[in-house]
Amino acid sequence: MPPATLRRPPAVARVLQQVTNSARRHALFEPGSLVVAAVSGGPDSLCLLHALARLRRLLRIRLACFHFDHRLRVGSRADATYVRNQARRVQVPFLMRTAETAPRRGDSVEAWARTARYEALRSVMEEIGSGRAALGHTADDQAETVLLALVRGGGLSAVSGMEPLSGPLARPLLRTTREETEGFCRSLGLRPRRDPANEDPAYLRVAVRTGVLPLLEARLGRNVRTSIVRSAELLRRDARLLDELAMAALPDVVSRRGEDVVLHAGRLTELPEALAARVARRVLLDEAVAPEAEHVAGLLRLAISRPGSRLSLPEGLRARREGEYVRVSRPSPKVAR
Repeated sequence: MPPATLRRPPAVARVLQQVTNSARRHALFEPGSLVVAAVSGGPDSLCLLHALARLRRLLRIRLACFHFDHRLRVGSRADATYVRNQARRVQVPFLMRTAETAPRRGDSVEAWARTARYEALRSVMEEIGSGRAALGHTADDQAETVLLALVRGGGLSAVSGMEPLSGPLARPLLRTTREETEGFCRSLGLRPRRDPANEDPAYLRVAVRTGVLPLLEARLGRNVRTSIVRSAELLRRDARLLDELAMAALPDVVSRRGEDVVLHAGRLTELPEALAARVARRVLLDEAVAPEAEHVAGLLRLAISRPGSRLSLPEGLRARREGEYVRVSRPSPKVAR
C-alpha cells in the first residue's frame, strides 16, 4: 500500500503529530538518511514502524525494519515472521539477526538481552550504511527508567532518563504513552505480539510497571507518568548545562603526555564537585572505560592525596598521584623475548 493511501484514524493522527513534533524539536533525523527501526513486534515498536512509514515522506527519510531474535523462549521465530510481514506491509526492507550466545548462569537476562540486541543493531547499521536507529521507548518506559535510577541511587544524569537523541539512537515516542501506542495499533487493526517476560514481576522493571506506578496513581488519583517525564526533561536540561560547563573546564585541567592522560590536581579540586566529577568521568570515557561512581570518586580522591598514591581502574588503567598531577596510564604490554 503506497504511503499516500495509509489510513490515519484519530488515534493514529495523534501519534503521528507527536512523532513529527519530536523529530523536529530534537532533530532526530537528517533529510535523506536511512533510518533503521528496531521492531520486536510488541505494540510500542510496531507503532514506531507504522508511524515512521507514514511519515517517511514528510521527514524525508528512508526506512528499514530490524528484528532481533534473542532465542529466549518458544515462539520467538513466530515473532520474527510477524515482524517480517509487517515490514512487507509498509514496504520497507527487513533485516534480522539471531542471538548466537545465551546468558550464562548468574547473568542478568535483561542486561544480556539488551547488550546482544544493541550489538546486533550496530552491526546491521554498519552493514547497510545507516547512521540512525529508531527505538520504541515510550513515556511509560521513561517513567520506569527514572524511578529505577532513583531506587539505585543514580545521579542527575541517571535520573534524567533517556535522551530523545543519544548518539545514533533516536527515540521518537518518548512523549507518547503506552496507552496511545496500543490505541494506534487497535485503530489500524494490528495485533502486536506479546512477550510473557514483559508481564513477569520477577523482573524489577516489570514490578515497577505493574505494581509501583499503578499504586502511585491510585493513591494520588492522577497520571504520574507524565509528571515524571516532565521532571526528567527539566533534569536533562540542567544536566546538559553541567556537561557543557565541564567540557569548557576540561582543557584547563586535562592534557596528554604521550600515551598518558594527566589531570592538574589543584585545578580539578578547585572546580565545584559536580563539574570535577564530570571531568573525571569524561577522562575515563575517553579511555574506553564505562565509569562507575566508585571510579570517578577514586580519581577525585587521588587529587587530594599525597604523591605516590595509586588507584587501579577497569580495562587495565592505573592512576597515580605525581607531584601536582594525577596521571592515568595503561601499562605497556610486556615485550616477548
